[in-house]
Amino acid sequence: MGTRRDEESGFSTEVPRERAVLAGIHLPLAWAGGLGGEADLPELGRLVDTAGADVVGQVEQRRARPVPSTFLGKGKLEDLKELVEETEATLVIFDNDLTPAQGRNLEKALDVNILDRTELILDIFAKHASTRQARLQVELAQLKYMLPRLTRLWSHLERQAGGIGTRGPGETQLETDRRLVNKRIAVLDKALVEIETTRQTQVRSRQGTYTAALIGYTNAGKSTLMNGVTDAGVYVKDQLFATLDATTRKVEIDERRRFLLTDTVGFIRRLPHHLVESFKATLQEVRDADLMVHVVDASCDDPEHQIASVNKVLREIVPEEKATLLVFNKMDLVDSELFINRFSRSYPGSVFVAGRTEDGSTELREAILTRLTGNELIRTVRLPITNLHCLSSFHRTGSVLEQEFEADMCLATLRLTEKELNRLLSREGAVLVEES
Repeated sequence: MGTRRDEESGFSTEVPRERAVLAGIHLPLAWAGGLGGEADLPELGRLVDTAGADVVGQVEQRRARPVPSTFLGKGKLEDLKELVEETEATLVIFDNDLTPAQGRNLEKALDVNILDRTELILDIFAKHASTRQARLQVELAQLKYMLPRLTRLWSHLERQAGGIGTRGPGETQLETDRRLVNKRIAVLDKALVEIETTRQTQVRSRQGTYTAALIGYTNAGKSTLMNGVTDAGVYVKDQLFATLDATTRKVEIDERRRFLLTDTVGFIRRLPHHLVESFKATLQEVRDADLMVHVVDASCDDPEHQIASVNKVLREIVPEEKATLLVFNKMDLVDSELFINRFSRSYPGSVFVAGRTEDGSTELREAILTRLTGNELIRTVRLPITNLHCLSSFHRTGSVLEQEFEADMCLATLRLTEKELNRLLSREGAVLVEES
């Protein structure tokens, strides 16, 4: 139940939550359209709870392929109708995606609202979008999903526009609305391109700084880790997709070493394609990162399923190989010794932390630092004495291993990253001394 306060009377009134029945078909993995595989109704239930509804029942079916007209088979559809009536459900939510015709036929057969998996996730994203960029991205995804479904969603669309002031060139209301939706999509695309241009300017200003991006299944604890490492103050709540916006903060290690840490939107099994497309500006942070920090919820029923789901989405976002640090979070909620014994063999080099503790944040910070320093090289450069100021940060961190002076030049052997070396060579007049 939600609570709403009447400002005149001062009394709180309860807003009833919708009652939802879940439905899903277990399809062969090879089924086209990304819908293959087992339905995951427990996860769908968590999504429904996040959206603000109560689950009052569920129906599952195993089929080689969906029924073209109603998705479910005739007998299972009858079972679903009986369950809806018994539980007094107000909507049915499918863990699969439905075609416009299937959605329309199911609404007629069941006489309740029908939502599919993508519509549910879009609704949650709309609920949690707080910044202009997130709102634009969600609206774009909703419109792209809505466009082929206008005849189902809007009951007035098949009527011919008419009446005083509305007579035009004979265009149907459906065609008018499609044209308006396409026009709005173009406006949103343009606005997001402008946001991406601004982001690229910010990215150019970060050149030379090591960047790490927190990725992972939604509600794996990325924002908690972000706050622990950086004091960023990112919104944290125990629900799916609590945050949608990428947040970047600088982490200072010492005078020379620093890195940028970015918290990104969470992933989920079969993340809708419209969302991946619309959230390109946010997900670009993942592509640009030097290191992907893949956070896994150690307390979930099947951590390996989470890892596989995230990796599948990542292949769509980041086609090339990228350095990845696997972090098992929420270790305070499991038998840590048994868990580490099991997963450390399968995932060597992983880090096991409890993000809600100070030690967990410190361990993650150190793990990222190890990756940062692991990229360091030892190189000798010759540079003008007038530019020795550029070595001050290397001196303060003990990264000047050897230094000799000859005439008006300095010969310095340094421990540094490739980015730092390139900056010395391009901006400070340094010359690389090749090893003989």
